[in-house]
Amino acid sequence: MSVRHFLSLLDYSLADYRRILARAEALKKAYDAGIRPATLRQRVLGMIFEKASTRTRLSFEAGIAQLGGTAIFLSPRDTQLGRGEPIEDSARVISRMVDAVMIRAKDHHMVEQFAAYSRVPVINALTDLNHPCQLLADVFAFEQNRGSIQGKRVAWIGDGFNMCHSYINAAQVFDFELMIATPEGYQPDPAVVAAAGDRVHLVRTSYEAASGADLVVTDVWASMGQEDERERRLRDFKTFVIDDDVMARAHSDALFMHCLPAHRGEEVTAEVIDGPQSVVWQEAEARLHTQKALLEFLILGEVSDDVGNPVI
Repeated sequence: MSVRHFLSLLDYSLADYRRILARAEALKKAYDAGIRPATLRQRVLGMIFEKASTRTRLSFEAGIAQLGGTAIFLSPRDTQLGRGEPIEDSARVISRMVDAVMIRAKDHHMVEQFAAYSRVPVINALTDLNHPCQLLADVFAFEQNRGSIQGKRVAWIGDGFNMCHSYINAAQVFDFELMIATPEGYQPDPAVVAAAGDRVHLVRTSYEAASGADLVVTDVWASMGQEDERERRLRDFKTFVIDDDVMARAHSDALFMHCLPAHRGEEVTAEVIDGPQSVVWQEAEARLHTQKALLEFLILGEVSDDVGNPVI
């Protein structure tokens, strides 16, 4: 059986994601009840971080531990990858010693190259192209609050970067309408947009994007690695703040999401992110449960139905 990787939301079918999300819901209920099913007992996850992260490390490391397994954290200082070893050599070695590899990288090609030489599943935990793990969490969090996302309208307001690309992929897979508002010069990759067909629409203003939306989403204006562009981006994005006026254009029960960390007063006001329509904390927790289900799916080749055996 060939190795299954998770590098993009386009890697699997809607039916696969429905099984993963249903399993995530079962795992969340078990977690809330204090149950930790040991479906991944003695399995090891290698975690390679070129970019630091709070939520990614916590959710993967805690997640596999709750399923009975272990995670090994590897920064560039901890591996030969940081000293110029060819990616294919590292992949061949690391994948002989663990059951799955999670990579948070600067360059999407690096993750693709690693996966091409890996004997075990490789998970894209963020690259410059996309962030599929976050989208599993976002869809899960939305559907926990509002039911199926199919046919809904989602507004992406901000930079047309990796998170925006994954929302475009999600619109294809989960069949929702995506309205994208970015400043001139910050639009998403045209090829990514074109692949989504008529599910995606590029508009000029935040108000246009948010009009009639069921979900409004943003991210920081300067992602990790773009800090030297910060002052220019603050000027370019100044009319793309999500505030009460923007949210008023959406449906009255629309949700607000942000993958975090957030800069209150820049891409979103405190009144919105800390207000009643915001589900950012549920969204963050959803990373834990969706990634547990994803790990089962990739390592076991299926999603488990075990929710009753505690980790001992």
